[in-house]
Amino acid sequence: MAGKVGFVSLGCPKALVDSEQILSRLRAQGYETSPTYQEADVVVVNTCGFITPAVEESLTAIGEALSENGKVIVTGCLGARPEVIQQAHPQVLEVTGPGEVDRVLAAVQRVVPLEQNPFTALVPPQVKLTPRHYAYLKIAEGCNHKCSFCIIPKLRGLQQSRDAAEILFEATRLVGTGTKELLVIAQDTSAYGVDIRHRTSDYAGKQVRAHLVDLVNELAGLGAWLRLHYVYPYPHVRDLIPLMAEGKLLPYLDVPLQHASPRVLRAMRRPGGAESHLKTIQEWRAIAPDLAIRSSFIVGFPGETEEDFELLLDFIAEARLDRVGCFTYSEVEGADANSLPGAVPQEVKEERRARLMALQQQISLEKNQARLGQTLEVIVDDYGELPGLVVGRSRYDAPGIDGLVYAETDGTVKIGDIIQVRITQAEAYDLHGEMVGRVAWKPAVPVIKNVATETIQV
Repeated sequence: MAGKVGFVSLGCPKALVDSEQILSRLRAQGYETSPTYQEADVVVVNTCGFITPAVEESLTAIGEALSENGKVIVTGCLGARPEVIQQAHPQVLEVTGPGEVDRVLAAVQRVVPLEQNPFTALVPPQVKLTPRHYAYLKIAEGCNHKCSFCIIPKLRGLQQSRDAAEILFEATRLVGTGTKELLVIAQDTSAYGVDIRHRTSDYAGKQVRAHLVDLVNELAGLGAWLRLHYVYPYPHVRDLIPLMAEGKLLPYLDVPLQHASPRVLRAMRRPGGAESHLKTIQEWRAIAPDLAIRSSFIVGFPGETEEDFELLLDFIAEARLDRVGCFTYSEVEGADANSLPGAVPQEVKEERRARLMALQQQISLEKNQARLGQTLEVIVDDYGELPGLVVGRSRYDAPGIDGLVYAETDGTVKIGDIIQVRITQAEAYDLHGEMVGRVAWKPAVPVIKNVATETIQV
């Protein structure tokens, strides 16, 4: 009988990809995934440890797994601080850091020994934790930046880019098995390949350079929706914008600007300021007017004055970003910003966040109202509560963080279909409409020998 492993995955999409890798390797060794704690022989918890609420959530999840099962292995970002876990939960069997897949497998094998099955697939199917029609494609691990509020380099190390061919083979397998949207992620996607000096590797008989522009050009040829996340506004990102205007790359960029005050950004050890941010955004929009830009900001950073915050509000008003996330600053254990003077009271942080989001909500509403009467391509993520109603996303919306499109259909639409929707109603974040057509799915996957093409949804 196969050993059964329970699995809890917490944190960001980058951690989700780690979970998929662990589960794929476990399945290759003959383990099965348990849907409940009670049926599992052991539970693996992939943690997040970036900010205090994430640490608390991870410790709570570990405690729940211990209470319900008793045999728990911990991995992920919080695993890079084993003393925190062991102090809270000394019963944990083993603690491993992020990306330490081999150590997780070895720990599972010790707890639940499994005799090697000679008939186990030599090239195992890939386990996916996302729906079949979209997948996160991680192109690098770690980060070279030294942002004062962040400890990612301490948790995940410096940047480690994958060879372009390795990424392209994975993308080919995904698209070949029905993935219609690839979400490209890393801690700093735009720095892809810098650490390996943009070396080339062989994909489908040609040499491809490990550079974001080259990689995106190749990925775009697969025919799937291609969405970029965690992009710094480096000069070479401008070379990607024409691909959006041509329809090869989704007109969407996730650019974590964090603030607009040059003084605050210097304290954060982040580049730019309102003036340079606006100039870059204007240049991008001049090439691709339909470009949707998402960004995230931190308010209440140590030393942030009302003047700094007003500058940020002015930037938000002028930039008219399409999607915005805003967080109140909180200390992260081990971050350099903890020692900065000028702590902002919590009530001031909350008030500033509310003001920023109220401004952005009005901007988002106006932008959505401009969509009235337009016909948008929408990828279907789920069924609605009423017959014929589906829930999906436009080309301008990423899963889990952006708005939704609710569409009335003829009742024959399936999850993963791409349909045309005429927009009839607009809210601040979501749109409503009616289906007026379907979009044919035409992947352009090259025939490559010895590339596994099977995936398993969990």
